[in-house]
Amino acid sequence: MNQRVTVVMMTHNRRDEALRTLEAMTSLPDAAPIIVADNASTDGTADAIAERHPGVELLRCDRNLGALARNLAVQHVRTPYVSFCDDDTRWQPGSLHRAAGLLDAHPGLASVTGRCLVEPDLTEDPITPELRHSPVRGPDWLPGPALLGVMAGLTTFRVAAFREVGGFSPRMWLGGEEELLAIDLAARGWWMCWAEDVVIHHAPSRQRDPRRRRQLGIRNTLWTQWLRRPLRSAARRTAAVLRSAPADRATLAAVAEALRGLPWVLRERRVVPAAVEQGLRSLEHTQNTSRARRYVG
Repeated sequence: MNQRVTVVMMTHNRRDEALRTLEAMTSLPDAAPIIVADNASTDGTADAIAERHPGVELLRCDRNLGALARNLAVQHVRTPYVSFCDDDTRWQPGSLHRAAGLLDAHPGLASVTGRCLVEPDLTEDPITPELRHSPVRGPDWLPGPALLGVMAGLTTFRVAAFREVGGFSPRMWLGGEEELLAIDLAARGWWMCWAEDVVIHHAPSRQRDPRRRRQLGIRNTLWTQWLRRPLRSAARRTAAVLRSAPADRATLAAVAEALRGLPWVLRERRVVPAAVEQGLRSLEHTQNTSRARRYVG
């Protein structure tokens, strides 16, 4: 049993997928302790996990907390690292071990994000080239391309760094919630990187509401820009996001939600250091032309 890392999985109304993922994760040669945060599923997910995987620590949330379920689970983590796993992603043999080894070797590293292969053909996720060829400049000691954004289900975090920035924001709930976390880590002086040999398979679930997820993604992206970027950069990125989104009711609803949040955004606004802003600006061309970041669905 891997004692350096704990796997945290959150799930909501995906009983069969959650069980398949747990079967795979508990069978790894570098298997780690697992904590599952069930986001108030109504399809028997929690009971099925308790019955079939009694060795898994199960947290039954009393409502759907979104990404905050991960924060709740991390409160129970006793290892130095935590690997997040979605109910439709599966870490491949040796990857938990390799991610922990990179964090062991580099104390200034907050997180390691792995390479995502999409089932059934195991093609690379469209976001992969962006991570592999990240233009963010990092120190020479960094063991992979420097990042200023992560995907939670592909990432192992140093628990101390995750807790230092408060984990995922309670404002974001779900959908692009990682962006603010990554920016806050960078603002505190932490580094994040991508690793080619840390591999995760993703079998995208069909049980999702793509329009609502798009709406949340747009809203959270806009909030993040105005929370952390200089005014000119926030305005520029806002315009780019809205140009890339379909002119439909979901986009209009996302903008309306973002505007309703403006009072708290302005109260909690903290502009990042100049070096972090420089890194964020270096990403804008890729973000604006990305196939993986189109707000469709």
